[in-house]
Amino acid sequence: MTTNTPAATAAATPAIRPTNPNFSSGPCAKRPGWTVDALKDAPLGRSHRAKIGKAKLKAAIDKTREVLGVPADYRIGIVPASDTGAVEMALWSLLGARPVTMLAWESFGSGWVTDVVKQLKLDATVLEAPYGALPDLTKVDTDTDVVFTWNGTTSGVRVPNGDWIKDDRQGLTICDATSAAFAMDLPWTKLDVVTFSWQKVLGGEGAHGVLILSPRAVERLETYKPAWPLPKIFRMTKNGKLIEGIFQGETINTPSMLCVEDYLDALDWAASVGGAKGLIARSEANFKALQAWVDRTDWVENLAADPAIRSCTSVCLKIVDPWFAGLDKEAQAGVPKAIAALLEKQGVAYDINGYRDAPAGLRIWCGATVETADVEALTAWLDWAFAQVKAELSAKAA
Repeated sequence: MTTNTPAATAAATPAIRPTNPNFSSGPCAKRPGWTVDALKDAPLGRSHRAKIGKAKLKAAIDKTREVLGVPADYRIGIVPASDTGAVEMALWSLLGARPVTMLAWESFGSGWVTDVVKQLKLDATVLEAPYGALPDLTKVDTDTDVVFTWNGTTSGVRVPNGDWIKDDRQGLTICDATSAAFAMDLPWTKLDVVTFSWQKVLGGEGAHGVLILSPRAVERLETYKPAWPLPKIFRMTKNGKLIEGIFQGETINTPSMLCVEDYLDALDWAASVGGAKGLIARSEANFKALQAWVDRTDWVENLAADPAIRSCTSVCLKIVDPWFAGLDKEAQAGVPKAIAALLEKQGVAYDINGYRDAPAGLRIWCGATVETADVEALTAWLDWAFAQVKAELSAKAA
């Protein structure tokens, strides 16, 4: 890392502001140019079971397949309760048939460990790593069922690829891809269950999840009955057969047709910028712009030390200034919070404080709906805000 001293020289208020100050890691920024007029064709007040409702839901499934390149024999369903609901459906419906391996290196992965070990009470192998790192993927036995996040939204760490997953595996791979889908290359043949929420990379409205099942996952559903009772909202089979309607637009619970319309708009935009490849390129360009600033700045570093595992969406940063290191833990936690509050007051950046369970730091969304020029504009404001907070707190301590 080269050394400059932005914290000491950034007293002047930056001249250029981000056009869109929304850098939250979920719900995320709307697609460029979005207005409420995009929702004018939503069939509000109509049943989702009516012909028009089913057609909208089926279109959302078909466009998801097209944009993401999901194989034709994989099922795609729209399910309730966001990505969490999709993951829980998979865990409660599929696990218990084989030994289980859980991977955790951030908050949501740790939450899935709690569900599997304490709620389902399975004797799982748990491979953990601290925030900013990955477990040793070479130690993962993919002949067991494996549950993992592709991208750690709260740690800024992603798995680099799917090479560690065997093609001839006996177990299922259950992948929470909520901040990875549409921004990272997902190797479908390596993944048996993929879940995400469209409120992340595509900036859609919340409350709905997407559940994608491989033929192997469908086979498990149809041949295995869990030892525990399944709530109605989780049930995907009837009389030992997959309820195909779920994956053709007949959702389990009443969906918001307004949210579905918004997702359709986001998918159309995604197709217009080159589909998955275009979206990945946009996110990587945003990350590159932010990381270039990190590399030339002496008060901040990426939480993930290894460049190969750094997220290009939920970028997590830690403060490394010697002054910051001399503060107690409570005071350290207050610094990024103060930076975030100052930038929010300025209308420059919203919701960039790190996740509550993560080490004290900043978290900046660089997904595909963010414009690179806005990321570049933000960096000068980050230097300015850090200088302001450091000066204020130093004066109070003097």
